[in-house]
Amino acid sequence: MQLTKRDFLKTVGTASAAAGFGVALPARLSAASPIKRTGKPRLNLSLAAYSFRDYFNTATHAQNRAADAKVIDMHGFIDYCADHELEGAELTSYYLDQNIEQAELIALKRHAFLRGIAISGTAVGNEFTLPKGEKRDAQVAHVKKWISNAAIMGAPHVRVFAGGTNGQSLKQAQALCIEALEEVGEYAGKHGIFLGIENHGGIVAEAGSLLEIVKASRSDWVGINLDTGNFHTDDVYGDIARCVPYTVNVQLKVEIKPLGAKQKSRANVDRLARILRAGGYQGFVALEYEAATDPWVAVPKWLAQLREAIG
Repeated sequence: MQLTKRDFLKTVGTASAAAGFGVALPARLSAASPIKRTGKPRLNLSLAAYSFRDYFNTATHAQNRAADAKVIDMHGFIDYCADHELEGAELTSYYLDQNIEQAELIALKRHAFLRGIAISGTAVGNEFTLPKGEKRDAQVAHVKKWISNAAIMGAPHVRVFAGGTNGQSLKQAQALCIEALEEVGEYAGKHGIFLGIENHGGIVAEAGSLLEIVKASRSDWVGINLDTGNFHTDDVYGDIARCVPYTVNVQLKVEIKPLGAKQKSRANVDRLARILRAGGYQGFVALEYEAATDPWVAVPKWLAQLREAIG
């Protein structure tokens, strides 16, 4: 019987098991290589629905808005992106029915196409570092569900999280995350969907651990969802540059908070665009607005600045 790549990797040996959890770091022949792209860098402007997180008619989290505030649904968000002449719209799953029917996913796909908008991706909330058991299985199942949903609505990318250590060592948590990424990465590949693990605190708060996990996943469908506002290190721009070669999607924040800073400061979007180009990135750059100013006022202004920066 011929061994598959997965079977072979299982037989060539594993690193030491994580004490008390029965988790072993997956065996690897070599680290995954940076994404191979041909041609010149291309930056396509998108907008994350999370930018209007307080103004959707449905949400999986608490919202804070005035009683008379403008409220939109996801069809309205697609219209907003089209009206502002964007290339893409990131349809964050938090603002869709969590039991959304296939017909509605297809309706969103149709609406976006007719408005000339690409659905650049979606995003889920998950935790891959939970110990093995029902709760962890539910996290994996949740991500798989949204991979299937993404495929139906024509979104080529799903943003995922890693998680915290949950009382484990960093290596134990990394092993659990890598194992989950392998499983969902295989599922995503069968559907033609990229997974981007975001630098979102926890075990991926720093570039080194994030890169270690992505390289260990050894999947052609797993990369980094690079959030430019989520590194709180002493070299934010340097850490961003380190991650670009493995990046499959960018969420650009208008503020950064380096190590030791008491408050956030304005991000240098021109510098960010230069870093992405220098790293050979080709793909969507989604504005994910989180600053204090009302997004209805601030987002159009930032989109104009980003359009000028990315060309």
